[in-house]
Amino acid sequence: MSKIKFFALGGLQEIGKNMYVVDVDDKLFIFDCGLKYPTSQLYGVDLIVNDISYIEKNSSRVAGVFLSNANSNYIGGISYLLKNHNYRVFGSKLTLAVLKDTLKENDIPADKNEFVEINCKTVVNFPNVVVRFFEVPSDIPDSYGIALKTNDGYIIYTSCYNFDQNSKINYDYLYRSLAVFSKEGVLALLTDSLGANSYESRGTIQELTIRIHNIITSSKGRIIFSVFSSDILRIQHICNIALEHNKKIAVIGRKTQKIVNEAINLGYINIPEESFANLRFIDEKNNNFNNDPNLVVLVTGERHEPFYMLQRMARDADRLIHLEEDDTIIILTNPTLGTEKMASKTLDIIYHKTSNIKLFNSSLLPTKDANREEIKQMINILKPKYIIPVIGEYRHQYALRIVANCVGYTDDKILICDNGDVVTFDDGVLGYKVSEVECGEMLIDGKAFDEVGDVVMKDRDLLADDGLIIITANINPRTKTIVAGPDVVMKGFIFIKDNLGVINKIKELFYLVSNDFLAAKFVNWNEFKTAIRNEISHYIYKEMKRNPIIIPVLISTEVVK
Repeated sequence: MSKIKFFALGGLQEIGKNMYVVDVDDKLFIFDCGLKYPTSQLYGVDLIVNDISYIEKNSSRVAGVFLSNANSNYIGGISYLLKNHNYRVFGSKLTLAVLKDTLKENDIPADKNEFVEINCKTVVNFPNVVVRFFEVPSDIPDSYGIALKTNDGYIIYTSCYNFDQNSKINYDYLYRSLAVFSKEGVLALLTDSLGANSYESRGTIQELTIRIHNIITSSKGRIIFSVFSSDILRIQHICNIALEHNKKIAVIGRKTQKIVNEAINLGYINIPEESFANLRFIDEKNNNFNNDPNLVVLVTGERHEPFYMLQRMARDADRLIHLEEDDTIIILTNPTLGTEKMASKTLDIIYHKTSNIKLFNSSLLPTKDANREEIKQMINILKPKYIIPVIGEYRHQYALRIVANCVGYTDDKILICDNGDVVTFDDGVLGYKVSEVECGEMLIDGKAFDEVGDVVMKDRDLLADDGLIIITANINPRTKTIVAGPDVVMKGFIFIKDNLGVINKIKELFYLVSNDFLAAKFVNWNEFKTAIRNEISHYIYKEMKRNPIIIPVLISTEVVK
């Protein structure tokens, strides 16, 4: 029998940042290490990753890192995990290719760690634990679920999956693998919950194909698709249709190279080299080069990026494509959480350039995550003793509880957890759920490892809400006199020309504080600046009820005669 613990450092009651840990007899098995993208309130933050302090403190206990797919929600934070430690990392061919490219981008030598390529037949043995893998249908190929066999039964992590029958995976092998797990006994099922609210069917690939064919046939100018870069299967499908019409294909996007280029290099996307269009930067010489009406352009990216790029194209700000009246825009990117406003704004901007915009309903663009009936199917095949909803916000986890209720599971068998909650199994018996694992998140601004602290974020909030005031003066430290200034500069606070009275009052307060400090025998310059900041801050709040950031700049200046 084994002593088993499960907890998440990220991915529960949120979307993204997926990172789950199973502790079996004091050995840590890590499932995924993802990131999530910030909301508009996190000014200047590029991405959010998990606080991995617990893993770093227990680094010697890590048995391995097991990656399910190449999507950034699942592997985007791996650079922070591998920066200072060496682990065995398991993943599919595509996943490891994207991972190594990410490490190279962040100047982390790939040879520091041991990378193990997996497939459906891979079996990894540890003391009292055996790890197996099963390929799952998903939007990105080479996606795998992870089956961790303990003495008390399997712990199955499905990752992101569905049962889309249009997928090209070996369903016979998948169902036989799941049946074996079920027969040997499943202790806990960690299942994707993002689609638990979805009642919609997946539609048919044939209907989507016919509509795209008809659009291409009737279009006079270029055809521009928006598609997520992780949606490899859809990208290939579009390319296949374009090739049937003898179109030239261009794939653009800031982060496309990582997934799409690796998919092309490894053969997951097949496009004849002669069918690629090499676009040129738009300038006076190449103004019309990219306007070939026989061109199909795939605008790709993650989360908000396809919408952002379409906006730039509509405003003639993009370096490769400027939208024309004859262009046809096909939107194949359903807005993700937090991008709904940007998606609506994008459509409004595009309509100023062209009315040839084609939108597809959700039945033709279903979510990549398992819907209610597919979740029921997974549960009924595996027959787990306990179900732990993962990958989703609380509403998704709760919806999955309702789904599990429908197939006979009582609430005490469905464990809704938050990040940091620890679920224990002693000899296969559920223990108490306690919050004992430290977890959190790191805000990253710029290149990897540049974390943004709480103080910086507070300053950014203040700048966004109340603006900035800079007071500059030149002071002779020997004579203790003001040589020049003070000059007042305001950014994001008030319009100076309409508020000269405020400017004059700030200068008056500066002189009052200066008279006190410069009259002293010794001047404490730090206290001098603090006093200036406090006096002006009190005045601004009293008069305007605002708290701008106030920065006094005192420049030491000696006058030479």
